[in-house]
Amino acid sequence: DYQGKAGIATSIGHAPLAALVNPEAGSVLAIAEALTNLVWAPLTEGLTSISLSANWMWPCKNSGEDARLYKAVEACSDFACSLGINIPTGKDSMSMTQKYGNDKVFSPGTVIISAAAEVSDVTKTISPVIINDTKTAVYYVDFSFDALKLGGSVLYQTLNKLGNDTPTVQDSEYFATAFTAVQELIANKLVLAGHDISEGGMITALLEMCFANTKGGLSVNLSELKDFSLTTVLFAENPGVLLQVKNTVEVEKLLTENGIGFAKIATPINDRKLILTKDSTHQELSIDTLRDVWYKTSYLLDRKQSGEVCALQRFENYKNSPLQFAFGTEFTGKLAKYGISNDSRGKSGAKAAIIREKGTNGEREMAYALYLAGFDVRDVHMTDLANGRETLEDIQMIVFCGGFSNSDVLGSAKGWAGGFLYNEKAKTALENFYKRPNTLSLGICNGCQLMIELNLINPEHTKRSRMLHNDSHKFESNFVGLHIPENNSVLFNSLSGSKLGIWVAHGEGKFSLPESEDKYHVIAKYGYNTYPANPNGSDYNVAGICSADGRHLAMMPHLERAIFPWQWAYYPIDRKTTDEVSPWIEAFVNAKNWILAHK
Repeated sequence: DYQGKAGIATSIGHAPLAALVNPEAGSVLAIAEALTNLVWAPLTEGLTSISLSANWMWPCKNSGEDARLYKAVEACSDFACSLGINIPTGKDSMSMTQKYGNDKVFSPGTVIISAAAEVSDVTKTISPVIINDTKTAVYYVDFSFDALKLGGSVLYQTLNKLGNDTPTVQDSEYFATAFTAVQELIANKLVLAGHDISEGGMITALLEMCFANTKGGLSVNLSELKDFSLTTVLFAENPGVLLQVKNTVEVEKLLTENGIGFAKIATPINDRKLILTKDSTHQELSIDTLRDVWYKTSYLLDRKQSGEVCALQRFENYKNSPLQFAFGTEFTGKLAKYGISNDSRGKSGAKAAIIREKGTNGEREMAYALYLAGFDVRDVHMTDLANGRETLEDIQMIVFCGGFSNSDVLGSAKGWAGGFLYNEKAKTALENFYKRPNTLSLGICNGCQLMIELNLINPEHTKRSRMLHNDSHKFESNFVGLHIPENNSVLFNSLSGSKLGIWVAHGEGKFSLPESEDKYHVIAKYGYNTYPANPNGSDYNVAGICSADGRHLAMMPHLERAIFPWQWAYYPIDRKTTDEVSPWIEAFVNAKNWILAHK
């Protein structure tokens, strides 16, 4: 549904450390974490919208473990039932014991809760990123109705102990009321940002809210939480949330009316610090230094996946490669600017065919992008071309969509290319299409790999371009920035000078370009020339190229997955609620207009 705003929200929760101390609390905390992660999306029917899946992992048949599992399952069932939430599915692994010689290693008894619910409007989901506005405040809202406790916490794990007393949810009705109250605050547009409190406690939530916002910090005063030490307040993992709000009067009124425990604990500041104050304690922490500490574990794991070079580049560059946006001065974000609308319409006369193969998966997004731009869209499978049912004779534009044709056996798009090279009917249809001077073609991701494999972009070159495995040696899925240089492309010429966000999702996206850069007609470059902003190590930082006459274009990023603001991982906040479309729609409109002018 590309016209509606409804969607699905998912989240995950688990509490294996708490479950080691108290299996019942582990189950309750797992559900609570999943729900406090989910609360930031406007759920269609509140708590009753939610369904859970329970994945049980337990070292059964060892002394006491079967009884612990029974208690954990019973607590999970009781808590879910008390909230009115169903658990219709799940799985289990009951033999989580590994033997090494005469020794055994037990996996901690754990339930992983996956939550899913229908969302009324995905554009109204709350971000976990602090907005640097000194006239706002951050509130702590308790969901547990329990005293703050450190048992089973990450802090205790680092101290090589578990503790004896874990937090839990003492009153499920209170938890449900708190959940509904936060949903009401979101519906009333009173919440600017929010984060759950779970693993790592309040200190982790505060820092994570600051990490993604590269400007400013927080001044935190915990004096209202009088009954607990600074350490307990910061590291207790009682279920709760942090809310950034502007209208403090209305927020406090609603929480008070619902009997919800809360405390005003912080205000944004311009300094890049987290200033902690409680009673006589005053501590200033560098957010950027702690961000490096927080990221270090990911870097160490990344070395095992991406290799030493790429992992180090990611670690060194993650704070130095911010997304940069520059929209054209004539871009309004309105469909009317391009003479298009979401409403159904008759035939336009501009005919585009989406060519797909077994394993491709981007045809639906591409079909809608073309349709919205004004094309009459035809679905063409490779079997249609191979059997002669489709000849492309009346088609003015073809699009090779993204995906993993033939499961990338023998390499990306190799099998797909063979479908053209070794089938006379398909080969003839394609050759005749490219001989016509009034046609356009576009290849995205797997389609880009196909066009390069078939040498459709630069047939005049003696040295052929190739698509290689990413330098990281792994599949890259990320939201990156692209810079559109001056170019002669029919689709991208009007976007010259723009800096736009876009999704990449590929394992073999590296352009290997043997000629000098001036021999290629580059239509898009990654925002930075280092990993991960350049996700694959492409020569000359290239994300896409076109033919000498500008009619045929191949690019790895998915512009069809970014034509609406809500599809972007981050969209300029001053335009997010007003723009109907993103600048990427212009490429498809340009193609339609060119075809109608050259019929």
